[in-house]
Amino acid sequence: MAKKAEKAPVVVKPLTKSEIQNNIAESTGLTKKDVARVLDALADEIRKSVAPKGVGVFVLPGLLKIEKKAVPAKKAQKNVENPFKKGEFRDIPAKPASSKIKIRPLKGLKDSCTK
Repeated sequence: MAKKAEKAPVVVKPLTKSEIQNNIAESTGLTKKDVARVLDALADEIRKSVAPKGVGVFVLPGLLKIEKKAVPAKKAQKNVENPFKKGEFRDIPAKPASSKIKIRPLKGLKDSCTK
């Protein structure tokens, strides 16, 4: 009789950092310390890329793209009609310029999630 294909275990909670390190260490044959150093080096490269003097983009091929977007300042607005209460007006305070981080999945990750 043929054996049935084993299904991947159902994950109920997100993996912790140590669980991720253990899983990578088991699948690659590296030690947990080596895996921890690789993950730390990856985090440093991401920080360098999105830092103020960095490129502003980091791509993990086949998985994701991390982009830094500059959001311009917004001026204050006075006597703007409240969309929730007709006939009432409100003031909207000014917002300073800021930077936001946007993470987008790439085709490889999207394809693996749709199967």
